[in-house]
Amino acid sequence: MTLRPLVASDVDELERLHADPEVMRHLDPAPVERYLTGGFHAARENRTGRWLGWFELADAGNGDWELGYRLHRDCWGSGYATEGATALVEHAFTACGAQRVVATTMTVNTGSRRVLEKCGLRYVRTVFLDWDDPLPGAEHGDVEYALSRQEWESA
Repeated sequence: MTLRPLVASDVDELERLHADPEVMRHLDPAPVERYLTGGFHAARENRTGRWLGWFELADAGNGDWELGYRLHRDCWGSGYATEGATALVEHAFTACGAQRVVATTMTVNTGSRRVLEKCGLRYVRTVFLDWDDPLPGAEHGDVEYALSRQEWESA
């Protein structure tokens, strides 16, 4: 898999990805232009060049870098999420000066939680946010995961 910055020519792929209700089940939709602002990376399969989805690594301030990802449903369970997220965790610590990598997902999003754990992130806490239009499962809260530089270096 290859990661590269998202660009305007990725908009059609983004719209296809975000049009899948199962992909968006645990996610709040945002205008696709938001994903072209930096920190977002298109993921392509090396062998075929197929567009798999996106990954995010964004400076969250105070030494924290936020990790995120969204893949086409037929990519789930194939290791792409773990591969891309692991690469960005390493990049955060080796190239960005991160002191901590953080990620948040809905408590009920067990697939995403497994990916974060495989990348070395650990559960920190559950938070309950006040959403204007909550998604199904929001009543169980969101979970925060994190990995410190010290934990990453000692792994």
